[in-house]
Amino acid sequence: MRADRLVSLVLLLRQRGRMTAEQLARELEVSTRTVLRDMEALSAAGVPVYSERGRHGGFALLPDFRTALTGLNHDEALALVVAGSRRGAQLFGLGSALASAVLKVVDALPEGLRDTAAGAAQRLLIDPETDLLSRRVAPEEISDSIAAEIRRAVFAGHRLRIHYEAVGRLPKWRTVEPIGLVTVRDQGYLLARRGTEDRTYRLSRVLAAEELDEPARRSETVDLDRAWRERNVRFRTGGDNVAVAVRVDPAHREHLVATALAVASEETTEDGRLRLHVVFQDARHAEWALWQHALYAEVEAPQWLRSSLHERAAAVAARYGPSA
Repeated sequence: MRADRLVSLVLLLRQRGRMTAEQLARELEVSTRTVLRDMEALSAAGVPVYSERGRHGGFALLPDFRTALTGLNHDEALALVVAGSRRGAQLFGLGSALASAVLKVVDALPEGLRDTAAGAAQRLLIDPETDLLSRRVAPEEISDSIAAEIRRAVFAGHRLRIHYEAVGRLPKWRTVEPIGLVTVRDQGYLLARRGTEDRTYRLSRVLAAEELDEPARRSETVDLDRAWRERNVRFRTGGDNVAVAVRVDPAHREHLVATALAVASEETTEDGRLRLHVVFQDARHAEWALWQHALYAEVEAPQWLRSSLHERAAAVAARYGPSA
């Protein structure tokens, strides 16, 4: 919305000083013409913004055009700045809102506190894309529009329709009673009820979502932490789930994990490969997934899965072997 953009323009100029229309346009992801129109609107509203021509020109605010936020100590201010680097908000479609909020908070800090908090934050790196073994940590992708629709239904207590693509199955529309949202290791989940059963849906597999104008059948209060723990236990021990121990090339770790329901544990072996204990939906799912990675992963257990993959490999070798 334009009002939010105008506030962001002022905050950018407060914190960075003089900026060109092109720089502001890149930051706000709008055209330079839009920036120029917004600057005219700010000036008409009494905001002391001025422009300078020339090679080092641009837009700036008159000095000391600030407000002050009191009551925060250094560590509290630092915690707010660091919060802007967490990925949970991205999964729930709140990334831009979080960035805007942190920008406003930092701007409102007293000058000395603002400078020290921002400087300290530069010396902290939260959740980098790779670890020390060069394994890439790839956060899941979910569009802001889908995340917003799910989020609205959760907070409003409305029923929700989702077009969901379960592993190894065709996408299907489901109507659920949303309970809450959970983020774990850069993966987002929707906790919900479908009929009389608890369900957990991975946000990255939601292809579309629609908030319904119907009240969700759910309790007024919820202990989300307890609900997650209970579902975690049921997930690991119930149904037809299959647990597999597999050794995999680190470069192909993400591809393998993407086909699994969960990773129970992970360690590095002496030969530099990774030993994962992963959970699959059922035997068919496990066989299908591990066959896709047969060149880069070796199943250690269970034995029936090793035998099944061996039979597949033998059949393929026989088909494509040299003719007699």
